[in-house]
Amino acid sequence: MPHPEQSVPPPGASVGGVLSRMRALDAALPPGDGIAVFNRVYLAVAEEADRHLGTGRFSDRRAALTLDVRFAERYLSAVDAATADRRPPACWRPLFQLRRHPGVRPLQFALAGVNAHVGHDLALAVVDACRSLGCEPADLEDEFDRVGDLLAALEERVREDLVPGPDLLRITDPLTHLLGSWSLERAREATWSAARALWALRRLPDLAGEFTDRLDAAVGFAGRMLLTPLPDRQDDAGPPRP
Repeated sequence: MPHPEQSVPPPGASVGGVLSRMRALDAALPPGDGIAVFNRVYLAVAEEADRHLGTGRFSDRRAALTLDVRFAERYLSAVDAATADRRPPACWRPLFQLRRHPGVRPLQFALAGVNAHVGHDLALAVVDACRSLGCEPADLEDEFDRVGDLLAALEERVREDLVPGPDLLRITDPLTHLLGSWSLERAREATWSAARALWALRRLPDLAGEFTDRLDAAVGFAGRMLLTPLPDRQDDAGPPRP
């Protein structure tokens, strides 16, 4: 079986094509489905990023577009694999397996999707983009930082849309612990290091494959923890008094 870094999504997709596919998913999936929850917040931020790309703010628009598209394609390839009853990357499997679990809250679905997309997909997308553009990761550092800004907006939207109000989210709620257990900034830093390491290993396919497998498994383990089913708040309060 080819390793994920070798199974590069097919080139040629456009930002418009990626957005169309995400809109189709949004329309097709039930709102409470875990993939639908992540897709909805990702789509909103991707549409905003697309509007910014059209402003001419970027010194290398082709590089920015390439990285954006290759990044989104990684997520869509995981959706395609699951739809076709093939195994998606390990980082995405917990979300696909638990997408309809009644004990997993929408915020958990969204954070698990961000975890998989940042911790695994972004590193491989940098390598994909370097191959497409014929450049080194260092040449894409500005574009990587801009994607980081998009991810910060994604995390902010997740929290705004899905975090319960202070009257519902008590300090004893396990969801409070989950909110503090994952850091986007640390994930971004680890991802940049992973992308550079994968690029350095590109002529050593066995080592590159082993590195990618371990990265995939580690991100998947974190996703599994983020998707731990939580008790209902009524259950938290204990049994009713007689």
